[in-house]
Amino acid sequence: MAGKERRITPPLARSLSVRLLVLTIFFVMLSEVLIYAPSLSNFRIRWFEEKIQTAHLAILALQSTPEQLVSPELKTDLLRSAGAHAVILRTPDRRLLLYTTRPPQVDETINVQDLSLVRGVGDALAALLRNESNVVHLLGPSPRDPRLTVEVVFDDDELREQMRVFSRNILFLALIISVLTAGLLYVTLLGLVVRPMRRITSGVTEFANNPENTLAGLQPTQRRDEIGLAQTVLVDMQKDVRASLKQKEHLAALGSAVSKINHDLRGILSTALLMSDRLSQLDNPDVKKLVPPLVQAVDRAIGLCTQTLSFARDEGPQLDHARFRLRGLLEDVSADLAALNAGLSQLENNVGDEFVIEGDRDQLYRVFANLARNAVEAGAKTVTVSARNTEDEVFIDVNDDGPGLPQKARDGLFMPFSGSAKKGGTGLGLAIARDVMRAHGGEIELAASGESGTHFLLRLPKSRSRLA
Repeated sequence: MAGKERRITPPLARSLSVRLLVLTIFFVMLSEVLIYAPSLSNFRIRWFEEKIQTAHLAILALQSTPEQLVSPELKTDLLRSAGAHAVILRTPDRRLLLYTTRPPQVDETINVQDLSLVRGVGDALAALLRNESNVVHLLGPSPRDPRLTVEVVFDDDELREQMRVFSRNILFLALIISVLTAGLLYVTLLGLVVRPMRRITSGVTEFANNPENTLAGLQPTQRRDEIGLAQTVLVDMQKDVRASLKQKEHLAALGSAVSKINHDLRGILSTALLMSDRLSQLDNPDVKKLVPPLVQAVDRAIGLCTQTLSFARDEGPQLDHARFRLRGLLEDVSADLAALNAGLSQLENNVGDEFVIEGDRDQLYRVFANLARNAVEAGAKTVTVSARNTEDEVFIDVNDDGPGLPQKARDGLFMPFSGSAKKGGTGLGLAIARDVMRAHGGEIELAASGESGTHFLLRLPKSRSRLA
């Protein structure tokens, strides 16, 4: 039953591990980008604050001299150290100026107190991407005394250059973090997910290629996570599939065996039927009374042979439709049950004459006879049959007072070779009964089973015609 070999290793570019690695790097980089924008805005704000502090230190040198008189060379050095064209210190009562030449025209005025992390993102990105230099007028409170205001006029070339250095560092750091994170995550998931999934795929493929080999396929695992549970379910499924395959092999063997013995068995039964005809010619009242049931039993035995062969060949029951009263059919089952059990068990027929069925009488006889015999063999003393009509169907209840079905029998009740409750039973009876009911457009199911007895519910289409 081995099928064609299946590819179990996907191409590298389509493998789960490579996709996982690429996606991890992508998502880490995306996270870094989302973090980068506010980080750049924060860097710009901190740079402005440091600029205010440097400018304040430069103008303090001017303030410490007598009457703020310093040489032009010192002013130039102070302004160069502050990186500014001019520095202004405003106090409550005066204003100090530090400049050598008239400052250039201001392009942008910025108040440090008005800056915020979120609102400054756009301005920071615009400053980073701008190619030309801007003259900035920056003002903010003195870090030494909040009552003092420091103003600085400067070119923003240095700020843009430092922002670009900061951006390159962030990008480099993001790449390192992405690769390290992706590598660690890859190694971890490779051991926890990818390799176990490969083993599961390999095991499933081995099983699909050779399901009869008990050494092929998945093996039980001790893992209790989702992958472990999936593997456990697949292992159980393998067992069920192998059991089904073995069951089908048995059915095939049964069909072959029945095919071989069917001809001989029909010959034996035909001989018994011939002898029954000769017995019927004897002038003995007791013999004449016993011959008709004997003939019927032989006929049913021949029919049983043919139907079992059909089941083994999976042909399904062949129906010979007719209309008949359900009560009459059950009376025949009751008579045969009493004869087989010498009156130790009985079938209580509570079905009225109004219930008319259209179907194969012999096949349906086999269904009810099987249910009754199973109940008696399980220890029931009374089998009660009742029925009720609906608009389109007849519902038939078959109840017995036996000890109930064991759980093992209930699990595979309608499965051949699985649903027998007695030792040595084949379980074919209920499997064939289900096929017969479904062939009639009906169904049979176990409604209940316990210490008080077993209840089977049967459904059959109701005949639209009335019998005379």
